[in-house]
Amino acid sequence: MRFLRREGVFCRTCGLAVFRKMQADTLLQGWWGALSAFITPITLLMNLGALSALRRIPEPQGPSWRPPLDPGKPVMKRPEGLIAAVPLATVAAAVAVVVAAVPVLFVIGLVKGDDRPEPLTIGSCARNDGSWSDQDLKTVSCGSSDAQFRVTEPSEAGCPTGDLLAHREYSEDQATLLCLHTLER
Repeated sequence: MRFLRREGVFCRTCGLAVFRKMQADTLLQGWWGALSAFITPITLLMNLGALSALRRIPEPQGPSWRPPLDPGKPVMKRPEGLIAAVPLATVAAAVAVVVAAVPVLFVIGLVKGDDRPEPLTIGSCARNDGSWSDQDLKTVSCGSSDAQFRVTEPSEAGCPTGDLLAHREYSEDQATLLCLHTLER
């Protein structure tokens, strides 16, 4: 990767010729590096500032000691410009996808919400709307007829015999084990 700069006193026509040559070279050669896919579009846009300054210079007046350079075809009508249209279009498409994806993902996050189940607390009661391999535990009032289990804290030896084990995702920190003691009804 390298950055080139042409300095000197240019008339408008000569400056335009140098600009078009350097911009065309950047379009053709600027993509061949690891970071160049990101840097080349920025460089091309920054070069437009130089073009703006060139256009403010008045046209050459009268004879000079040498004829002005031929500016040639506009950059995008040169072979380099046509070849560079592919990576430019690719970068533009990637930027468009990213710009469009951020709000779409934000909206999906708002609509979908948090998949984390409501955590169970020790002493509360719960019911299971799923199977034991695919638990779907919900907190319910302990006085409710839907209450199937009382949530208890395991001892160092684990859950008491006959108690069931809730998946870790149902604890506050999603790491602690909780026991489920079957309620007698």
